[in-house]
Amino acid sequence: MSARHVVLVHGAWHGAWCWSALQAELDRRGVPSIAIDLPGHGASTAPLTDMHGDARCVADTLSVLHDRGVTDPVLVGHSYGGAVISQAAVFHPDVAHLVYVAAFALNDGESVMSALVSFPPAPVGLQAAMVGRDDGTSVLDPDLAGPALYGNSDPVAAAAALARLSPQPTATVTQPTQGAPRNRIPSTYVVCDRDDAVHPTHQKLMAERCTTTVVLDTDHSPFLSMVVETADILESIARS
Repeated sequence: MSARHVVLVHGAWHGAWCWSALQAELDRRGVPSIAIDLPGHGASTAPLTDMHGDARCVADTLSVLHDRGVTDPVLVGHSYGGAVISQAAVFHPDVAHLVYVAAFALNDGESVMSALVSFPPAPVGLQAAMVGRDDGTSVLDPDLAGPALYGNSDPVAAAAALARLSPQPTATVTQPTQGAPRNRIPSTYVVCDRDDAVHPTHQKLMAERCTTTVVLDTDHSPFLSMVVETADILESIARS
């Protein structure tokens, strides 16, 4: 059975590079995938933008892929990338399935921060790792971010990931989404039960908003810590 294209959207501070091990596994299975660098992240030379600008970047990429014959992709967002894929699916509705990996599955009018404030308090280690800067961005203290993001990942892979992290605009987590694409597009939420960046309690609340829930016993970054299991989930969706 042929597989739909899987389009991967990274979270805050990350880049398309974070999906490389997972993409290699998907390639091995014959599942085509494309990872997007949001503006100003990874290899992107575009200026940093807000959440709507990030979503427009994804939607524009989906339009280019559509012109190349790639229709009905599986759109995957990690962490903050969940807000991005929801908004992108409003801008470009030609999406077969939305996948939220330890991600913010927001409702219409919610932002990352407003969702967190509305949930019961559940502290995570990532909070202490965030360092605000005068230019309206934040960076991560690597000593604190490592355990919070990659606690169950291979230490060598985690060290390489930490070295690639880049500044994140604060505006991306305060800007609300517009629209409710999950009302018409099937969705899957991947809960990461050992997450110290987006609390599992909060993930489970957002998972209730999705069509299907899958639970992985791992950290915030299953694209590093559970590559095979994450590929299993995506392959099943891409071939369905």
